[in-house]
Amino acid sequence: MPADPRTAFAHRRRRGAELFLLLLALAVGIGAYAAVGLGVEGTTPTDIIGYGGWLVLLVVAAHVTVRFTAPYADPVLLPVVAALNGLGLAMIHRIDLAELEQNTEANTFARDQLIWMTLGVLVFVAVLVLLRDHRRLQAFTYTSGLAAVVLLLLPLLPVIGREINGARIWINIGPMSFQPGEVAKVLLVVFFAGYLVLHRDALALAGRRVLGIDLPRGRDLGPILGMWLVSLGILVFQRDLGSSLLFFGLFLVMLYVATERPGWLLLGGTLFAVGAYFAYLVMPHVKARVGAWIDPFGTEYDSYQIVQGMYGQAWGGLVGRGLGQGDPTLIPFSYSDFIVAAIGEELGLTGVMAVILLYGLIVERGLRTALVARDAFGKLVAAGLAVVFALQVFVVIGGVTKLIPLTGLTTPFMSYGGSSLIANWAIIALLLRISDQARRPLPDLSGPADDDATAVVMIR
Repeated sequence: MPADPRTAFAHRRRRGAELFLLLLALAVGIGAYAAVGLGVEGTTPTDIIGYGGWLVLLVVAAHVTVRFTAPYADPVLLPVVAALNGLGLAMIHRIDLAELEQNTEANTFARDQLIWMTLGVLVFVAVLVLLRDHRRLQAFTYTSGLAAVVLLLLPLLPVIGREINGARIWINIGPMSFQPGEVAKVLLVVFFAGYLVLHRDALALAGRRVLGIDLPRGRDLGPILGMWLVSLGILVFQRDLGSSLLFFGLFLVMLYVATERPGWLLLGGTLFAVGAYFAYLVMPHVKARVGAWIDPFGTEYDSYQIVQGMYGQAWGGLVGRGLGQGDPTLIPFSYSDFIVAAIGEELGLTGVMAVILLYGLIVERGLRTALVARDAFGKLVAAGLAVVFALQVFVVIGGVTKLIPLTGLTTPFMSYGGSSLIANWAIIALLLRISDQARRPLPDLSGPADDDATAVVMIR
């Protein structure tokens, strides 16, 4: 009797492959940490055993959770994230040591980042354990949208809102600072996916045809105009160019994925160009960012950070000065916004290309998950989460390398920052959950004992 075509092909679990890749990722992270100590102090760090053991414990805990709660999940995502997080910890530790050489008091950014990574892994485990079916999130479509709006408005409140480096995107909770926009981007993906699943048929209807492109109908322009206004609001009131670009670009790409209408891209690109030009004319901080991008060596705008980052990357050359052999403290905020420039100085263009390749793997595996997902909501969520990484990495590295104006977003898993790290670990957990659901073999209903049950299912 021929096999049921639905069960003829099934993905393997590949947890052994994931474990092998995790060992390589741990070698990268712990090896980079040891190399930093050798490069700066001439000896391996005294806490290498404790640090390495804790890193191994976190990674093994994440792997065991995936093995038991999402056995068919993608085997590449977790090792790539572990490698990026480990390399980021080593670079932050290197910057701490450089600060110690110049000051009597040492920074504790690396230690704090390891604590944030621990919390991120705990959130990762909680998402996989508590959320056994990603489709349950669709019931919280509008709740997620409302929560995202509330989070985006919190930094504007007079008591808890806090402005850092010209951007009002932080809130204070006791002694701690938190960036609610990092959580809002995850909630916005859920909201956009749920909304587009319900309304994509109406949004896919074509209006007038201009230059061979079917533009949307005028009555359907409400969602994209609303998101455009929200993005402009973030830009005007929070002075956060990066988040404004990220949220609008996210919605636009998800809208295109849901409707397959290039007219939305044309309309969205036009709206973005109009909004960007308007912001350049009336907002001094946007004009300053563009001016520093066009003429970083001029004196009209403050472009010291960009110039130092360019010098550092040029000094690193093709293969870099070596871990511990550069001087990343000359680059302002090299532990956060400009950590890619610090990597370019010490690991060279080769190291930066390797980091970009790892991010490319995350995006590729996210889009692959979207392709194989069996439900429309899962497809859109996976695609949206992949787009979040793609846009954020492009904006960050593009700004550091002077490809586009500097925006100030963090580099996922590498830059110092707790809210960003925790949110990104939650994103990886969601991608693994959707991947596990998509790769699981369908139940075999072809057996003779199941004929009656199959008939009942077909009748229903």
